[in-house]
Amino acid sequence: MTQIAQFDGIQSNHMQGVSASMGLRMPPARNTLTGILTGCPEMHKILSVVEKVARTRSTVLILGESGTGKELIAKAIHSLSGRTGKLVPVNCGAIPEEILESELFGHEKGAFTGAVSSRVGRFQLADNGTIFLDEIGEMSPKLQVKLLRVLQERKVDPVGGTRSVDVDVRVIAATNKDLAEEVKAGRFREDLYYRLQVVPVTLPPLREREGDVELLARHFLEKQASELGRPDLCFSDESIRALSSYGWPGNIRELENVVERVAILSEGDEIPAAQLPEYLQQGPRMPAVPSFDVSLPPMGVDFNALVDDYENKLISTALLQTGGNKKAAAKLLGLNRTTLVEKIKKKGLESRIEMTIVSDDVAV
Repeated sequence: MTQIAQFDGIQSNHMQGVSASMGLRMPPARNTLTGILTGCPEMHKILSVVEKVARTRSTVLILGESGTGKELIAKAIHSLSGRTGKLVPVNCGAIPEEILESELFGHEKGAFTGAVSSRVGRFQLADNGTIFLDEIGEMSPKLQVKLLRVLQERKVDPVGGTRSVDVDVRVIAATNKDLAEEVKAGRFREDLYYRLQVVPVTLPPLREREGDVELLARHFLEKQASELGRPDLCFSDESIRALSSYGWPGNIRELENVVERVAILSEGDEIPAAQLPEYLQQGPRMPAVPSFDVSLPPMGVDFNALVDDYENKLISTALLQTGGNKKAAAKLLGLNRTTLVEKIKKKGLESRIEMTIVSDDVAV
């Protein structure tokens, strides 16, 4: 899979020319300073915020589902910042806690078993630049305390060291978790949360970026066509409709992978819907919303039980349609997210819904 800076799309004059020559109907897009390809008005607003905050020292917290392009936004902020140092990424969820502290802050020789020499940490490597702390929601409480001190004092303490080291580092953090909920649950420090979200940037999921599925799908196909030496490769109108109607729970990363797969396996220049993965041909699978029967039996009904059952089905349907995303499901139902979360907890639906979503994914 290509790097995230590529998978969210970059529009160029060459791309526009090739698209025109292929007869593609490209949705409106803009070639911004960030280089991100989008035709979505909400994304345009987000990119304006990115351009404004880039040249400041402010800490940025990027929120969004997995695969929405959080690292690309971090790269855009660093690129526009004018900082002379490097952008240093750290995946906090992929490094064990006992190693992450050393990775972030460095260590001195003999600080622990296996520390045969001193090592500079990622914060020092990012001096005069930017550190990107991905999956910040996975960081342990112990390291959250140390990170808070770095943000407050601009100093790091290497493991086993006796003195602090000054650093001039711009911090960008990202997570697909709801940190406000994590704070309420006691899994994330409230003071660190407010330190991180000086400028919050929330990326919408691909299903909410109007027109961007087609725009990005065509862009990824053009890229694959170039690599495969098949410049006439294109999607049929039916394929575009199928791609645009799917919910994309894996967001842009999933879309790019699907396009790469069908480009490699396609048998002709035009990719018909029949060559898309079966779950895309069938459209999103979800239970039908039950209809009302206004006639009542002579013996009457259990009103509360019927209303409760109908409400459970509506909630389950919304969550299945949005791939388990509570914020998107609440929007479908016209509820506040907190209201939906409380209903799910009160009704004990969490485990039942998770099992249904998992079994649905396995069936795919």
